[in-house]
Amino acid sequence: MRLVIERSELMRALGHVTSVVERRTTIPILSNVLLRAVGSSLELKATDLEREVVEAVSADVQQPGAITVPAHMLNDIVRKLPEGAEIEMVRDAERERLTIRAGQARFALQTIVADDFPDLAAGEMGHTFEIPAADLKSLIEKTRFAISTEETRYYLNGIYLHTAERSGQPTLRAVATDGHRLAQLDVDLPEGAQGMPGVIVPRKTVHEIHRLIEASSAPITVGVSAAKVRFVIGPITLTSKLIDGSFPDYQRVIPQSNDKSMKVSNSQFMSAVDRVSTIASERGRAVKLAIAPDKLVLSVTNPDGGSATEELAVDYAANSFEIGFNARYLLDISGQLESDTLQFLLADPGSPTMVKDGGEDRALYVLMPMRV
Repeated sequence: MRLVIERSELMRALGHVTSVVERRTTIPILSNVLLRAVGSSLELKATDLEREVVEAVSADVQQPGAITVPAHMLNDIVRKLPEGAEIEMVRDAERERLTIRAGQARFALQTIVADDFPDLAAGEMGHTFEIPAADLKSLIEKTRFAISTEETRYYLNGIYLHTAERSGQPTLRAVATDGHRLAQLDVDLPEGAQGMPGVIVPRKTVHEIHRLIEASSAPITVGVSAAKVRFVIGPITLTSKLIDGSFPDYQRVIPQSNDKSMKVSNSQFMSAVDRVSTIASERGRAVKLAIAPDKLVLSVTNPDGGSATEELAVDYAANSFEIGFNARYLLDISGQLESDTLQFLLADPGSPTMVKDGGEDRALYVLMPMRV
C-alpha cells in the first residue's frame, strides 16, 4: 500500500471514525483503524463491536492495499503535523510497519493485518428510507436527555424509534424515558419507513449520530433490520447494533385526563427555576410549584442552606394546589421548547404531569412529581 493524502482530508475523517475506538480494550485490533486504499480514495473504518463508522476520502493511491494501525496514535500524529501538509503512507509488509512521511517528519507505526478486522456492516437492511437531516436532528435533540443511564433497565438505555399516528397522520416517532420523565417527538413518516420494526437505538449511537449530523444538511439514508441500524451521512456510514429488548408500553404513562392547564413564559420560568434551585444542596432537589389562579410561586427549602421563592404571572384558572418537580428535569424540558409558551397539563400533586410546547404540537413531555 502506498498513497499520498492531504492532511485536512485525513484529519477530518479520523475525527469521525476514531470517536468509536475505545482507548482501553482487551482486543488489540479494536484499538486500530482499518485503512483501505483503493481506486482514488482511502477508506477508514473503526469499530467497538457495537458500532462501526466508515468514511472514504480522496487520496492519490499509487499502490492499493489495506492495513490497520493504532487509531488514536495516528490521529495524534496527523493533528500535530503542519496545516496543508501532504502525507505519504507506505506499508512495509515484511516488517509489518506503516511509514508516514510529511515534510521532514517521519513515523513508523506497528500494524495488524486487515484480514483480522471485524466487519459489523454485513447483512441486509429490511427497510431503507431517506429522512431530512433537520428531522433526524430534532428526533434526537428533543428526546435524548430522557434516556435512562440505569444499566439494569437496559431496554431504556436508548431512543425507541418506530412508526405511529398523530391526528390520523402516519409519523416516525422517537420516545425516550428513564421512568421519571418521558420525551416524545413526531415527524412526518418518510417514504419507505412504513412497516419498519420498532427499534431501540443505543445511547452511545444516538450521541454519535448527533455529532456526525451536526454539520449535515443533506438528507440522511437510514436502514433498519431486526438487529442493526445504519445511517449514511454523506461520505460517512455509521452501523450499530440495536438494544435487544422490548420497549415498555409508554402510552400507558401519558396522562389522558389532565384537565388543569397552566401556561407560563418559558424564558421566565427557566430563569426562575434556575435561580431558586441555587439554594438546593444538589441539583436534583425538588422545586415546589404553588399554583393559584394567575399566579405561580416557585420555592426551594434547604435545611442546611436556607430557602428561596420567586413569583411568576401565569395563565391558570383552576383550583389552587402545590406540586413538586426535580429542578434539573424541569430545566431539561424547558430547554427543548421552540416557542416561549410552556404549557403544563396537571391533574393532582401525585399524578404525572404533561408538558407541551405552546407553539408546537409534535412534541410532548411527561414528568413524574416529587414529594415536597
